[in-house]
Amino acid sequence: MRRKLRILIAFFAFIALVLGYGLFEAQWIKTSYLTIAHPEIPEGFSHKKIIFASDFHCGLFFSQERAAKIVETINGLDPDIVILGGDYVDSSKEYIEPCFHELAKLKSKHGVYGVLGNHDYLVGEAETKAAMVSASIVVLDNDSKWLDIGGQRIKIGGVADFLTGHAVLEPAISDVKDGDFVVLAFHNPNYYDKISGNVDLALSGHTHGGQISLFGKWHPFFELRYGQKYISGIYKNKNSLLLVSNGLGTTILPFRFFARPEINVITLESSVSN
Repeated sequence: MRRKLRILIAFFAFIALVLGYGLFEAQWIKTSYLTIAHPEIPEGFSHKKIIFASDFHCGLFFSQERAAKIVETINGLDPDIVILGGDYVDSSKEYIEPCFHELAKLKSKHGVYGVLGNHDYLVGEAETKAAMVSASIVVLDNDSKWLDIGGQRIKIGGVADFLTGHAVLEPAISDVKDGDFVVLAFHNPNYYDKISGNVDLALSGHTHGGQISLFGKWHPFFELRYGQKYISGIYKNKNSLLLVSNGLGTTILPFRFFARPEINVITLESSVSN
């Protein structure tokens, strides 16, 4: 009987340890750095920093205070451009206002831009877009903006969420010419297979890096509707590069295992003279 009791105690201690670590990792944000050297990046954009943040999932497990701390962290990175990858709230409209109350405090030399995620469309597309506008965040769903610095420019575009069926690429790249550097944000990374050669750098989230995985290799709870081709990190095809961020929040359960939340810092470098 004592042996069985010891085994039972050890089992529950192990479960508590695992759950405790999962809660800890969900709060253990890392900053990931990437440098993009490309001949189509104008000299005026060399050394400019893009901060990409996705999947806040503000809600029961992601408080307004936590969002405020992340905004403070992003501002401390001194961004030139901020791009947000969607899923701002998790499951209720009541979290839209407090979330964007904090996101409105983002500081960026050349603007804050964002697309919507599948949760944003489910919770409230109109309300989310209105909150973004009120927070001075440029809504890029099926749209784009030219960013001009000293007479040189790059295109920053976005596509609406793939899962909702609203994604249309053409409005974001219709006026792009050969030699233009294009950054395109979309929430679901599976859309990467559908973009054309007119996109140089694609930014996506949605996956949470699998959120719960075994050493980052097996992701038992990640949605299988479009497979697990793009989970986390850098992917390339012959025309462009895709960055899939682990994002910042969680969904369904407040745990992460081997999929730390992250803020992505992308430094642009012109390789014309390299």
